[in-house]
Amino acid sequence: MKSKPVEKKRKARDEESDSESDDELGNGLFDGVLEASEDEEDYIPSDEIDDGDSESEASEGSEEVDEDDDDALLSDDIPSDVEGDDEMGKLRKGAEELEITEPGVDPKPKHQEEEGRNYRIEKDANGGERYVYGEIDPAYDSDDSDAQGPVNTIGNIPLSFYDTYPHIGYDINGKKIMRPATGDALQSLLDTIEVPKGWTGLTDVNTGNPLNLTQEELELVRRVQHGLVPEEGYDPYVDTVEWFTSKQETMPLSAAPEPKRRFLPSKNEAKQVMKLVRAIREGRILPYKPPEEREREEEEKEEVHFDLWQDEEPAAPNPMHIPAPKLPPPGYEMSYNPPEEYLPTKEEREEWEKTDPEDREKEFLPQKYNSLRKVPAWGTLVKERFERCMDLYLAPRVRKNRLNIDPNSLLPKLPSPAELKPFPTVVQTIFRGHEGTVRSVAIDPTGVALATGGSDGTVRVWELLTGRQVWSVKLSSEDPVYTVRWRPTKDAFILAASAGEDIFLMVPTHSSVTPTLDQASRDVLAAGFGYATNGQQPATAPGKEPAGKWARPGTKLEDAGVLVRVTVRSAVKVITWHRRGDHFATVSPEGQRSSVAIHTLSKHLTQIPFRKLHGLAQTVVFHPLKPLFFVATMRTVRCYDLQKVELVKIVQPGAKWISSLDIHSGGDHLIVGSYDRRLLWHDLDLSNRPHKTMRFHPKAIRAVKYHKGGLPLFADASDDGTLQIFYGKVPNDQLESPTIVPVKQLKGHKVVNQVGVVDIDWHPREPWCVSAGADGTARLWM
Repeated sequence: MKSKPVEKKRKARDEESDSESDDELGNGLFDGVLEASEDEEDYIPSDEIDDGDSESEASEGSEEVDEDDDDALLSDDIPSDVEGDDEMGKLRKGAEELEITEPGVDPKPKHQEEEGRNYRIEKDANGGERYVYGEIDPAYDSDDSDAQGPVNTIGNIPLSFYDTYPHIGYDINGKKIMRPATGDALQSLLDTIEVPKGWTGLTDVNTGNPLNLTQEELELVRRVQHGLVPEEGYDPYVDTVEWFTSKQETMPLSAAPEPKRRFLPSKNEAKQVMKLVRAIREGRILPYKPPEEREREEEEKEEVHFDLWQDEEPAAPNPMHIPAPKLPPPGYEMSYNPPEEYLPTKEEREEWEKTDPEDREKEFLPQKYNSLRKVPAWGTLVKERFERCMDLYLAPRVRKNRLNIDPNSLLPKLPSPAELKPFPTVVQTIFRGHEGTVRSVAIDPTGVALATGGSDGTVRVWELLTGRQVWSVKLSSEDPVYTVRWRPTKDAFILAASAGEDIFLMVPTHSSVTPTLDQASRDVLAAGFGYATNGQQPATAPGKEPAGKWARPGTKLEDAGVLVRVTVRSAVKVITWHRRGDHFATVSPEGQRSSVAIHTLSKHLTQIPFRKLHGLAQTVVFHPLKPLFFVATMRTVRCYDLQKVELVKIVQPGAKWISSLDIHSGGDHLIVGSYDRRLLWHDLDLSNRPHKTMRFHPKAIRAVKYHKGGLPLFADASDDGTLQIFYGKVPNDQLESPTIVPVKQLKGHKVVNQVGVVDIDWHPREPWCVSAGADGTARLWM
């Protein structure tokens, strides 16, 4: 009977354990445990082990239970059935809270496991579990045991201010530093009993933790308490350093010199020294010299030397001294009794008195006295002496040697003109027939015909070599022909000339012109009329005058060979053809905005490219290779790109008034002539300033021109009646400067009304040039 309750209790425990094991197996908490190790079959959790131990103890002590059955039955501790059910419920709840995570390790309650984890489980969008870890602070969450704890940043604020808060301050990131757990009284007592190493019993003001000191700090406190020097190894009683016995001074303490009375000369040493001195003087003792040096000295003794300055006179020790200038000796006018001719007249005396003292030739007037004792004292003696002293004081003290240099030696060395031939030197043909000034000349592209235009309003064509006139036409009876220019291509024989506001395009008659060439030339001029007839001309604004009117000149001029007349807004002074022959540009200096016009021959079209010009246009020229257009105003030359329609460069020759302009056949160099007598050479790739400026004429330069046939020649024409021929070679190497040499000055034209040579042109192949003068002639120079 006594054992029944115990057996019931054991059965209840067995049932509970069986039920717990069934629940755990049913929940699958042991999945994978057997796969790790088969020897863990008898594994029992720690809590169950405790229960098992109690059961074993109970079995082992069964005899004692049997012996004390009476006492057990009589004890009030035996639970009733209700109390047993409550105890079983608590045991089941504790078993559910326990979770076995690893075999052989005591299971932990779930809430403890959750507290020990460094992550939390959340649901993702699909309903699955997602493990979310907290942010890691690399500075303070490190596993390193030496990592510093959070530093309280509250400053000097007392920690007592935070007594009512769960935290004691903030770290550097602004997070709260929680107050450390204080523990109960028993734990405090145990902490005081188990004194840690470095314990001080104090509390850190900043962190609130117990303040512990390191071994070095404890040693420092101990040394201070015992009255020792805090630094170990410091000797306060070092040995003294004997300064005057260990330190040897360069200068003695006393600066007094050694007295001579202490010196006792040795007579024996004096005798020995004198013997050595006599031996050296007599040459018996010689200093040591290497054998090579002695041989060299012997050879030098044998050499014969000549004194170049043996006849030179001795110079004064102060060769730079300049003696004071001497006063000139007195003349007759300074005598007290000068001759009568030295005495001034009344008019001369009055004129001398009226003249300022600074402008007088003499500072005194001669006077005559009968005797020397009647001569009065000189009133300006002190002033004269003072001026004399000032002259001596301000006189130069150094003699300056002037350099006698030949001015011709300073000129650059240029090649001889004889080495630079061929170039024109003499007049071969003189063309006469114009009345008045011949204003323009031009040689055709074939080099057989010469065209001239004069103030008489006529255009004449000549045979170049013979000087015979072969064709002539009168374009105007009022306006002179300012310019004539041939079309640069050889497929047509077309000449352009300007008279007043009209530009005439003509096909002259010449022996070299074949009927086929004549007809081709007429077809080129007539093609534009068909273009205009078809209505392809650009429309002009109503009420606005067109830039140019293309029309036929009339029956009389057409019979003479003049086929087209272009009328512009103002008088044309310059005509320039494009290299392909379909375009030509004209300049009307008085035309303001429309002073520059570009004409298209195949379309009979005239265009004004500039809305506004910076200055008065003087001349224009097309680039020989690129689509560039140069416009020269009075002071500058502007380069425009016709394709991109933009300004490319501004060249500043520095001239006051530009008269003419020309481009080298290579396209990289430019020459400019001006009315202020200057010829300027420009290197377009180098700078916008002149590369070289030349002045060879006393009067204005009217025209400049390059040779287009490949010869390194260019020339200018001036109002002094001369032509200056230059040799100008442009090297292929861009690092080298061009060679510019004046080779010949051609004279022959007469100056009429201060106008000399007006225009110039070169033969397309030969070193010949043609000039037009104000004397009514044109000259061919060969």
